Amino acid sequence: MFLRWLGDADMAGKRLYFFIILILSLALITAGCSKGNSNAITGNSVAADSVTILKDSSCGCCDVYVSYMVKKGFNADTKTTNMESVKEKYGIPYSMRSCHTTVIGDYFVEGHVPIEAVEKLMLEKPDIKGIALPGMPSGSPGMPGSKQGPFIVYAINKDGSTSEFMRI
Repeated sequence: MFLRWLGDADMAGKRLYFFIILILSLALITAGCSKGNSNAITGNSVAADSVTILKDSSCGCCDVYVSYMVKKGFNADTKTTNMESVKEKYGIPYSMRSCHTTVIGDYFVEGHVPIEAVEKLMLEKPDIKGIALPGMPSGSPGMPGSKQGPFIVYAINKDGSTSEFMRI
């Protein structure tokens, strides 16, 4: 049956070539989808091998945010450090600062940013330094209370300017 499908010698080579390309393509797609958590898209969530959450030693809400990120599929490494130097290192404008800074890939995520904004950042990979949810809004991930209107997440551009990244 296979030999009949191959037909003449010229067509046989073309069909065999097509068949090999098809098998290799499927193998690559399968390998890409089974890499575990390494920047894989799973449903609507992005999971990464690791994020580093930098925080002050006296911050309790930061630990709740760490738990939130772990629950969302991230491996979180928490480091206690001098937060003023972190904000300066990443060029986070004073008006955008919060209690902790998450480093993920080439970006920073400042404050209690919901996972939807982190997913958008990692999927779209815009040409910015990072995103921020300034202050510590009530009802945001890691903060007590109820949400008091939309969360406005800002993009921090490479020149230090800011613009609205998304509303949640």
